[in-house]
Amino acid sequence: MAARTQCLFRRAYSSAADKHVAFLGLGNMGGYMAANLAKKGFTVRGYDPSKDALTAAAKTGVTGADSIAKAVDGADVVVSILPSNKVVLDAYLGKDGVVAHAKKGSLLIDSSTVDPNVPKQVFPVAIEKGQGFIDAPVSGGVMGAQNATLAFMAGGRKEDFDRSLPLLKAMGAKQFHCGEIGAGQVAKLANNMLMGITGMATAECMNMGIKMGLDPQVLLDVLNNSSARSWSTEVYCPVPGLVPTAPSSRNYDGGFKNELMVKDLELASGMALGIRSPIPLGAVATQLYRIVQSRGYGQKDFSFVYQLLKEEKTN
Repeated sequence: MAARTQCLFRRAYSSAADKHVAFLGLGNMGGYMAANLAKKGFTVRGYDPSKDALTAAAKTGVTGADSIAKAVDGADVVVSILPSNKVVLDAYLGKDGVVAHAKKGSLLIDSSTVDPNVPKQVFPVAIEKGQGFIDAPVSGGVMGAQNATLAFMAGGRKEDFDRSLPLLKAMGAKQFHCGEIGAGQVAKLANNMLMGITGMATAECMNMGIKMGLDPQVLLDVLNNSSARSWSTEVYCPVPGLVPTAPSSRNYDGGFKNELMVKDLELASGMALGIRSPIPLGAVATQLYRIVQSRGYGQKDFSFVYQLLKEEKTN
């Protein structure tokens, strides 16, 4: 009992003491996440290769650093949200990276969406250096990052997840411990593949109904009050003007970029291939969003797929 009490005390003490945060990646998501940490009383020092991102972050209380090594120096916790497998591995395992320069006893939280094997490579190296590490990708998009309503899906040791909770709660509304290291990435990729599939299906069926002469608002009302109701119909309708807060009503800007959907679907497809898990709908969705990207709309929200379908002409 005494040992258990001592363990719990150490965890509580670590959480209370984790006030100095290094934040790597201050883009569309990371900028808001770092700002919310600063708003909640954490001292945040950020790094991003973009000077514009550093300038914007400085206006929200985030102190800029000109290298990863300087950002993580003395930090209690390092949080990152980065664009690709290679960037994450370089940031954490490079000569001037996080593991080499973060202090012993620090907690490392990577919220990037990457292949599950990436955190599995970082974890043992961090542990050997006396650092904690969890993969904690997020769902909720730019609006979720801005409003601190993100959902975090974490993989790693339970004690590291528990220690991360004060920070995750400052940046989001929901936190899930999914299992061992890499489990957060598995959950995120499964979620995003389903999001891509339902988004594609919603665009396809809305387009069909509208072409048959149904009023778009009436059709959406039917879907939202019937068995086809989903996040894609209620929150993220791909037809402009029906849901004011959806990216489709903002010229498909400020949402989840199509190029990122393609990246995540390709990661999910690779994961499925490795375990021989059939993904016929996931494969179709991947190809359709690739077509959107090949047409030059990679920077638009992935719901732009509706416009691609809408443009198809019949003989």
